[in-house]
Amino acid sequence: MATNAVPIDSPTQTIQEEKPSLDVEKGAEDTPQGPPEGGLDAWLSILGASLVALATFGTVNGYGAFNDYYETTYLSNYSATLISMIGAIQLFILYLFAGLSGALFDAYGPRYMIPASGVVTTFSVFMLSISQPQRIYQQYLTQAVLFSLGATFAFFPCLGICAHWFKRRLAFAMGFPIAAASIGGIIYPVMLNKLIPRIGFGWTIRIFAFIVLFCFTVATFTISTPRAPKPLPRLSQLLAFRAFRDPCYTCLCLAGWFTVLSTFNPFFYVGLYGAVANGGASVLTPYYLTIMCATAIVGRIGPGFIADRVGRFNVITASTALSGVLILAMWYTSAAQPNLIAFSAIYGFASGPFFSLFTACVMQISPIEEVGARSGMAFVFMSTGALAGTPIGGVFIRDETLPNFRHLILFSGIMALVGSAFFGAARFIRAPRLRAAV
Repeated sequence: MATNAVPIDSPTQTIQEEKPSLDVEKGAEDTPQGPPEGGLDAWLSILGASLVALATFGTVNGYGAFNDYYETTYLSNYSATLISMIGAIQLFILYLFAGLSGALFDAYGPRYMIPASGVVTTFSVFMLSISQPQRIYQQYLTQAVLFSLGATFAFFPCLGICAHWFKRRLAFAMGFPIAAASIGGIIYPVMLNKLIPRIGFGWTIRIFAFIVLFCFTVATFTISTPRAPKPLPRLSQLLAFRAFRDPCYTCLCLAGWFTVLSTFNPFFYVGLYGAVANGGASVLTPYYLTIMCATAIVGRIGPGFIADRVGRFNVITASTALSGVLILAMWYTSAAQPNLIAFSAIYGFASGPFFSLFTACVMQISPIEEVGARSGMAFVFMSTGALAGTPIGGVFIRDETLPNFRHLILFSGIMALVGSAFFGAARFIRAPRLRAAV
């Protein structure tokens, strides 16, 4: 073993503490020269990772359209809280198994994980297509549980693969799969609203299943890693519990927990809020979510390019604070359609950096051989926040009135501001200097 390897027992010693003039990832014997920072294989891997994100987390981003359709038509006999729990459990399971998924990726790489996840995910969507109306347990089993179990063992490895190929441009590279997830939030609402009246729910979801199958097929042949497989570590290392001895990592996890309580509420409820506030659904109602996801694409790529230069912690702190301010200053104060369009566009951009930079920040303070396990453990920590966020929103709007929606909006804005405060704390723990590019 090389004598200059980073001891893995240290919770704070990371790849970022090396001399800046060297581009060498210590502690990674199988990649002594560090990430290649580009090349055909690297960008093909980013392409495959983006397709997996479109097929998996894109569904989570587009659940607001499912939620609206379920509430008004397919599951209209059930409460808003019970219906929103489908999306919440979907996100909870996706995050809950992220630690195990990341650790398996660190050990074995993507070769078997991607196709196996594709089989489970595609099967779950086909099963959703034959689920029956007013039988909510079927949507829970297929969409909330089975789909997420398949997706988590592909989505998080696809984020980890970015750190195997890039270091200096990590946030920029990671922005592509995260942005692809936003494209799902554009495609799936349009599919539901345009195709269901023509061909029905079942065939609409089958078309979605074929999209998932195509994405995973391409990803299986394009995603690769320059790192060799290694033995699976013992349980204590597998789940990276010792990472919480690092106060910067702990503050990052707390920031993510509070932020995820709020950040999905506009995606899930902006359409329903517009319909309630304006006396019923309009032609614009299905497109608030589409607008939000469209601007989120720019918000998940562009700030990553900037963050690699001015600091990832700086950008995620500022953008999360801006998200909270927008919720309180725009969504809370007016329900007019022009205002909702403007809010959807600006909030989509402002919320984007949280999704693309959170994992990059965790990887920045993690040893290269533990990027999967540590980023996965961060999402495990956030899973309870993901589980609670949208159901809390459903409790607020049990009676769909404008005052109740404003209570939900106030809650979301405050949680976003608390999250930004913890991001700021992590940033100053990392570098106390105010003008540091962290």
